[in-house]
Amino acid sequence: MSFDSVPILDLARARDPDTKPTFLSALRDALLTVGFFYIKNTGIDDSLIQDVVEQGRAFFDLPQEEKLKIQMKNTRSCYSLLGAETTAKARDFREQIDISTPHPIPSPSAPLYHNLLSPNQWPSPTALPSFRPVYETYLSRMSTLSTTFTSLIAESLLLPPTAFNRFFDTDQQHKVKIVKYPDVSSLDDEGRSKRQGVGPHKDSMLTSYLLQASAHRGLQAQNLSGDWIDVPPIPGTLVVAIGQGLEALTHGVCKSTTHRVLSPPAGSGPRYSVPFFQGVSYDSTFESVDIPEEVLRMRDEVVTKREELAGGKGTKKDDVEFAFKKGKWGHLGEATLVNRIRSHPDVGERWYPEILEGIRKEQRAAAEKDGEHGRREEPKGDNLGLSVGRQGVLV
Repeated sequence: MSFDSVPILDLARARDPDTKPTFLSALRDALLTVGFFYIKNTGIDDSLIQDVVEQGRAFFDLPQEEKLKIQMKNTRSCYSLLGAETTAKARDFREQIDISTPHPIPSPSAPLYHNLLSPNQWPSPTALPSFRPVYETYLSRMSTLSTTFTSLIAESLLLPPTAFNRFFDTDQQHKVKIVKYPDVSSLDDEGRSKRQGVGPHKDSMLTSYLLQASAHRGLQAQNLSGDWIDVPPIPGTLVVAIGQGLEALTHGVCKSTTHRVLSPPAGSGPRYSVPFFQGVSYDSTFESVDIPEEVLRMRDEVVTKREELAGGKGTKKDDVEFAFKKGKWGHLGEATLVNRIRSHPDVGERWYPEILEGIRKEQRAAAEKDGEHGRREEPKGDNLGLSVGRQGVLV
């Protein structure tokens, strides 16, 4: 049950009534045992994929002053400098831009986490005239694909196709991230030694869809033995990662898998990727979906087999703590906002200093207690200075 490769699922089989049952069975197995898989025959036009890749690379070729005009800490969201993001308490060596389903600026009376909803900041149309239309089209196509795929996940769990619909807004926000990982020859000593393109983490929300936009290896998923399994680029595919939100909503049936990206080796040039993150209503609470007993038994059988394979000693402790726990957060948006600030301390310093200080106090306390008093009790969201009803400055 400790996987050594990542399965490939063919969406063409899901569209054929004769092969759909076999597809759903394979999907259920992937959800239970891996939480990470490729999909092919996605229905996204090859020409659009090519445009997405070309426009993404073109953005990073812009002069630095052009990119800094839409820097995340200066605006509501968007561009992040190399080394500006942290994962697993260490710097990530990647440059990126975030683009989301646009929303108006929230009202002053809205919950603070509604600041995650905002208009987009776009590169100059003079510099990149095709960038915005290409990525607006890609957001739309991927929104449809992710909604369709979520219905397939529901069916694979013996649920109605609409089982997860109540967790989506009518104007649901999704996000595309365009990422450049420089090869280690251009990094500082820390970057060369750690090779942390992005550190070990689990995705949030329900599902993520990664377009590996260059031929570089580097993406790895962690199996139950703690080994890192390569997830190399395969032309014509997207890599699907199950998020912690889906794991929480399905009583742990769907597995959220820890993964990371290693910086490309010296001389290989930069690695590019374009992940799409399916959104969920930030106002959602962590109520679980009513999973059929048959599927829950399958989950329990998988857990038992894992323990047997580990010789009764249990599996290796996961490198990433599960974040979406009942009682810690009232709404998914609270957890998401704090995770954003934790990952982007420059954003926290400018817009959310109280919450950032709460995060840093929590981290200092954990470091002091590590190895002395065992795992500390998780603080509630309010301990980090986050109030559901409070509105403030905007990211």
